[in-house]
Amino acid sequence: MDTDQSVAGDGPSPESLLPAFRTTDVERRDDGSIVYYGRPQMDSDSLERHVWPQFRDHGYEVRFDVVVDSTPDPITGVEVGQRRQALVAEPRRVGVDGVPWTNVVMFVATVLTTLYAGTIWYYQPVGGPLDLLAGWPFAAAVLGVLAVHELGHYALSRYHDVQASLPYFIPVPTFIGTFGAVISMKGRIPDREALFDIGVSGPLAGLVAAVAVAVVGLHLDPVEVPQRVLEAEEAVEIELGYPPLLEFLAWATGQQLTYEDPTVVANPVIFGAWVGLFVTFLNLIPVGQLDGGHVVRSMFGERAESVAAVVPVGLFGLAAYLFISGTSSNASVLWAFWGLIALVLSYVGHAEPVFDEPLGTPRMAVGAITFVLGVLCFTPVPIELVGA
Repeated sequence: MDTDQSVAGDGPSPESLLPAFRTTDVERRDDGSIVYYGRPQMDSDSLERHVWPQFRDHGYEVRFDVVVDSTPDPITGVEVGQRRQALVAEPRRVGVDGVPWTNVVMFVATVLTTLYAGTIWYYQPVGGPLDLLAGWPFAAAVLGVLAVHELGHYALSRYHDVQASLPYFIPVPTFIGTFGAVISMKGRIPDREALFDIGVSGPLAGLVAAVAVAVVGLHLDPVEVPQRVLEAEEAVEIELGYPPLLEFLAWATGQQLTYEDPTVVANPVIFGAWVGLFVTFLNLIPVGQLDGGHVVRSMFGERAESVAAVVPVGLFGLAAYLFISGTSSNASVLWAFWGLIALVLSYVGHAEPVFDEPLGTPRMAVGAITFVLGVLCFTPVPIELVGA
């Protein structure tokens, strides 16, 4: 154990932590972390606000914790655990170290599953690996929107010097091909402005990409349903509920989303845009660690907890209405599922910035506009399986 009171590795000196924290000794660990044992001189929230900037400037993330320090008994030699209050500082790694193999493997797998999904939407049989290339327009549409969404988060995380991973794409062999993508934020959020910027950047960037994909898809030729599919007993008809924003884009471009001829359907690239819009709405649900939860927490502070408490009730209410009215049993299950997710996320809570000063008027306005755009991506019956 290092008991030098003037320097603790590359971290701040114990004296610089006064009067917030009185250090008794310092331990430097093999993993690069530094533990400052001692006694806090104020409550934990005030302590963190006081010492966090110093550790950040030295390249560390810090948390106040109770550490079990095991030392051998001088007589028996048995390890004895002693609970000690401490500041635990861990090295910050904002960039990417080496090749992120997990991200690469998951992305490649998602490329394959979305290509497979694309062949379904283009009604192409898959007899070998090269046949998957038939689904590339759909795969490019979905992955493009998801990538832009997550890279929006990543770019703003880097801008605010918050430690974050590259996107993890989630492959699923379904008719969509993916459950989306996520990034992992490992560092503390400095303030509400950073929380807002990181939270809102993904939905807005993804929305721009989805609109661009939709406009392209609306100008592509529709797809003809093969007779073998129409006559197959196991075939399931999928009806999409188009959100207001997609219907507006179709009106503005003078293109069609639906056709009177049942053997003709819209180009699958439009479905890729539909996925992007639906993901945007789901991410903007204002609870917990979702993008909408970050935005509403940064806009309203602790009052965001009241908003989060209402969201599950609204989703369960929507599910009940759709089920009782007979509008859609599939959609009622979907919204009940998201009601459960919202309930769990509400219980887990929001991200807490270190400094909690209110946002300025420009960001509040952008936040309000973002939620309005999110509502335009909503449809009560997103997808209906006919004959399932």
